[in-house]
Amino acid sequence: VPMGVLSCMKYLMFIFNMLVFAGGTCLAGMGVWVAVDPAGFQDIVAARAVLSAGAWLLLAVGIVLSLLGFLGCCGALRRSRPLLLL
Repeated sequence: VPMGVLSCMKYLMFIFNMLVFAGGTCLAGMGVWVAVDPAGFQDIVAARAVLSAGAWLLLAVGIVLSLLGFLGCCGALRRSRPLLLL
């Protein structure tokens, strides 16, 4: 495989993992925002229990995606197979 192709794949994987990290960070931020200030979202969601559970779910999924995106970025830059497989 030519070296240019490997370099391109490395940076494409980095960019994709950076997008996953950014999306996870946004979800986690949204989860914190809903958990801290639920009054702004009570008009959208009728039941308060659903709002609370949704906030914690957003927070958990956001943290997991951020962690996976960060490890993927590190794995892509270092060409570490275990980090990429994780």
